[in-house]
Amino acid sequence: MKKSFTVRDLPKGERPRERLLRLGPEVLSSQEILSVILGRGTRGKSVMNIAQELLSKFGNLKAIAGASVEELCQIDGIGPAKACQIKAALELGKRVEGQPEDETKIEIKTTQDVLKVVRPRLKDKKREYFLLLLLDSRNQLIRPVDISIGSLDATVVHPREVFKEAISASAASVICVHNHPSGNPEPSEDDLNLTKRLVQAGKLLGIEVLDHIIIGWQGYYSLKSRNLM
Repeated sequence: MKKSFTVRDLPKGERPRERLLRLGPEVLSSQEILSVILGRGTRGKSVMNIAQELLSKFGNLKAIAGASVEELCQIDGIGPAKACQIKAALELGKRVEGQPEDETKIEIKTTQDVLKVVRPRLKDKKREYFLLLLLDSRNQLIRPVDISIGSLDATVVHPREVFKEAISASAASVICVHNHPSGNPEPSEDDLNLTKRLVQAGKLLGIEVLDHIIIGWQGYYSLKSRNLM
């Protein structure tokens, strides 16, 4: 049986981790970055081979980031633990990309301000995600919060989950955001009914719901701008 090529077969100075320490992460190939994330291979299969199989199957890092844990586990040598390492590392990269240097100082004045915060978090998602932007009395962003993850075409959100986060952060107001993986941002009847419930609950608690924005690859839909809340 042919021996699998391993990281240890490389000169020490050419191994991915050592090159990262010496030259920085930007010099690493996608295969090398994945091998650093994975850490080690399995018996009979090197981490470099596993990383290359990932790239061969999915094509690029963006496609790997969009793959489910179950899809990643189809690669020989990747179990749930390694799949979670990959998902977490690539998700972290997305969040860093969309996070300003001082997120708490952002003033949310327009829908475009909202989109700058949430689009990197919702990009390439294959299921519905419901997010909440918590704002202070000056309309400055306290933080964005993931409230719920649903199916391909629906997400279940209860007002108590939304306002539990808002009360905990002493938010003066909130903006609700969720995505439609289908691409069409038009609100469903459930979306409209949920918005009405959230607005009513917010009035009782003294926390204003400023808008509910739906995002799809075809664009976005602001219920506030359409006078639907």
